Amino acid sequence: MGLHIDISAITANWNALAAKAPGARVAAVVKADAYGLGAARVVPALYQAGARDFFVALASEGRAIRPLLPADATINVLSGHMEGEDLTGLVPVLNSPAQYFRDRAMRPGQPFAIQLDTGMNRLGMEAAEWAAVRAEVLAEGPAFIMSHLACADEPDHPANAAQLAAFRKMTERCNVPRSLAATGGILLGPDYHFEMVRAGIGMYGGLPFADARPAVDLSLRVIQTRDVKAGEMVGYGATWHAERDTRIATVDAGYADGILRALSSSGAKMFAGGVGYPIVGRVSMDLITVDVTELDVVPDRMHLICDQQPIDRLADLAGTIGYEILTALRQRYQRTYR
Repeated sequence: MGLHIDISAITANWNALAAKAPGARVAAVVKADAYGLGAARVVPALYQAGARDFFVALASEGRAIRPLLPADATINVLSGHMEGEDLTGLVPVLNSPAQYFRDRAMRPGQPFAIQLDTGMNRLGMEAAEWAAVRAEVLAEGPAFIMSHLACADEPDHPANAAQLAAFRKMTERCNVPRSLAATGGILLGPDYHFEMVRAGIGMYGGLPFADARPAVDLSLRVIQTRDVKAGEMVGYGATWHAERDTRIATVDAGYADGILRALSSSGAKMFAGGVGYPIVGRVSMDLITVDVTELDVVPDRMHLICDQQPIDRLADLAGTIGYEILTALRQRYQRTYR
């Protein structure tokens, strides 16, 4: 199994997103081990490309990457200040009055940021909560104030304009840097950019950044090939039977490696020489079976993620999103970087 990660594509995508938000600081979202691609390699490369602001979900993720970055890099923790967390060298993004008061009591004088809820109802202070603490928070001097768009990947969705209006209203006369846009918000245009934007899935080659360079190629080894007679079954549950005499290749990965079981007989393919061959039967824990009847010579490896079948194409076939395809990839792969 080989997971091939193009670091130069990730940094090129960061630069391309930065070019769409001139004048704004362009942060890099590297949570979930840089979306599953390896923060230890991705984070230093993004710093070299010019990123100075990084976002993670958990304090533990921030502590893991803090030694990789010089002191002028800021690591922001989206879950805020949870009880018992070590936030040394990190900036918590505080999501509630309770987090705010805890943080100020335990970390007086240390940097913090604020998240506001502008309608997504997930994280952040609601309008009434914010109004109650706003004056005190602003007197303390947050590093920035942020919110998050629920429907930025749908440019015409009315929630985008509604959240933008709510964010403007909640932050008027704050005189603090603001951030509303992640990848999708960057693409919505300058009204959404404010002083900081947060490049996320688009850096890693995913939609809605359609112009992104692919950053991942996943190749799997062919363990065995066999001839299956018309009418014989393949895989668990006998869900697939050969309609003709068929050549089947078995490759060495499955749902234990993050290849979603929903890809079973979904139309997903394995590729060899740029040509796709259908996955048949169920994806099992460690194995996938492929109809290679039309291949004259079965290669040693076939590709599941490649230019012909990028992460969002797989996501469509599995009924999910590109984020899940990337972050589901497990550590059994031999990773190579270029």
